[in-house]
Amino acid sequence: MQKSESNPELHAAIMKVVETQLRSNDPPQTQQTFKRLIKAGHSEKEAKRLIACVVSAEIFDVLKRQEPFNLDRFVKALGKLPAMPWEDEESKV
Repeated sequence: MQKSESNPELHAAIMKVVETQLRSNDPPQTQQTFKRLIKAGHSEKEAKRLIACVVSAEIFDVLKRQEPFNLDRFVKALGKLPAMPWEDEESKV
């Protein structure tokens, strides 16, 4: 696992999004994914980090495409974890 926190404030903000989604169970797929990853042997910290990758990828897509948050795309990416959301993009190149 690579450790590259070039922006600790951004990392903290994204982790807060993950914590809020887990605590509020909104969307419920975040909590379901968290439990699935734990059951698959990931630590809580790693499960949250993986979910944070999906959050950050969705933020990137929203900014890049200048479109609203896409719940379907987000849920689909959660379902593919531990595979990273950008791995699909890399295979298309």
